[in-house]
Amino acid sequence: MKSLSNRRKALKNMAAAAGLGTFSSELAQAFAASEKALGPQLNGKINHSVCKWCYSKIPLETFAQECKKIGLTSIELLGPEEWPVIKKYGLTCALPWGEGLTRSIDKGFNDPKNHEELIKGFEDVIPKVRAAGYDKIICFSGNRRGMSDYDGIRNCAEGIRKLIPTCEKYNVTLVMELLNSKVNHKDYMCDRTEWGAALCEAVGSEKFKLLYDIYHMQIQEGDVIATIKKYHKYIAHYHTGGVPGRHEIDETQELYYPSIMKAIVETGYKGFVGQEFVPSRGDDLASLKQGVTICDIA
Repeated sequence: MKSLSNRRKALKNMAAAAGLGTFSSELAQAFAASEKALGPQLNGKINHSVCKWCYSKIPLETFAQECKKIGLTSIELLGPEEWPVIKKYGLTCALPWGEGLTRSIDKGFNDPKNHEELIKGFEDVIPKVRAAGYDKIICFSGNRRGMSDYDGIRNCAEGIRKLIPTCEKYNVTLVMELLNSKVNHKDYMCDRTEWGAALCEAVGSEKFKLLYDIYHMQIQEGDVIATIKKYHKYIAHYHTGGVPGRHEIDETQELYYPSIMKAIVETGYKGFVGQEFVPSRGDDLASLKQGVTICDIA
């Protein structure tokens, strides 16, 4: 993060300008205090976020403080009642929850019976998202229940298009998550990047995009880097997770995240990458810090 680096250099230059070859004890103390206040120096190519549900045992306020120490700038999948807590620590919510049926994974936009309630729910929460300073909100397709791909795209597009004027008014992007239907979310419809991209084309607005969950799409279709490069214009957010098991994203699993992060950066992506693995080693915060470090490419 260039701003942090520049401020650190400025402190050192102050010492040089004062004719000090090394820090005086007072200046050294001031520098140490500044380092603590600024937090860890990350490379700045990735904006780091984390999904709170993976750390459910840690109270949100405590978690926010620890995330700040690690260098994260966002905690996501939080609802309106939780946003004030993270704001106290200068954190954003890269991808907020809605409320009511807007939080439902299996009952989504692919069923016209859900449209009225979904539209009402999102029209209520989208102004709150904007008022809080956020610009995205998650949504879901719902389960197939025997529905064809064509009908699913048509139904989703019909419902989502009704929300686009509200999204445009408040400059908030509706982001549909890609989930695997093989292991975790049986029968979920938006389970392939190609299908999600086709839906984006059907909606026809920059205010509707996809959440590419790397864990889910590795399970469902593989070929992660090539897929990201092909469909990146439809993607507004990314999630991580180790395969198999959805645990730590290190050498214990089959994906090499530094290369994936490099591919994401090369597409010109400037948004957030959310850590969404479930820690499995007893020290959850150490695992989170490791995940951030792995993804923080130079």
